[in-house]
Amino acid sequence: MQVYDVGIGLPMPVPILGTPVRAGFPSPADDFVEEEIDLQRLLIVNRPATFLVRVAGDSMILARLFDGDLAVVDRSLTPRNGDIVVVDIDGERSFKVWKRQGPKVTLHFANPRFPEYRLAPDALVEVWGVVSGSVCARRRCE
Repeated sequence: MQVYDVGIGLPMPVPILGTPVRAGFPSPADDFVEEEIDLQRLLIVNRPATFLVRVAGDSMILARLFDGDLAVVDRSLTPRNGDIVVVDIDGERSFKVWKRQGPKVTLHFANPRFPEYRLAPDALVEVWGVVSGSVCARRRCE
């Protein structure tokens, strides 16, 4: 798993069209740029606590995290039921779905082709952070 520090570099504004683009017939008014946005400001709420992680594998496809994507992970967030988290389990870092039922927390894959994930009773688990967004890094996002 590749981890990237988001604190490096200056803001990098990217042009954005002033009006939304239709997923049907285009409007002739959509041919010019009206403003710029900074993707760091759009994707990152708490910069000191945020890092990017490259997704490897397909265990999170139902969570819309695909192989090669970049996940935005915020260490300042407390996991809530259904959140995608980055966890270290016995020293191995991975993405899991966090599920809480009363005092019991379970971790799950987001791919029905994977077997049920069973956490060993003596497993050492450390939550690294909660996925707060992602960037599809593939030419065709599914």
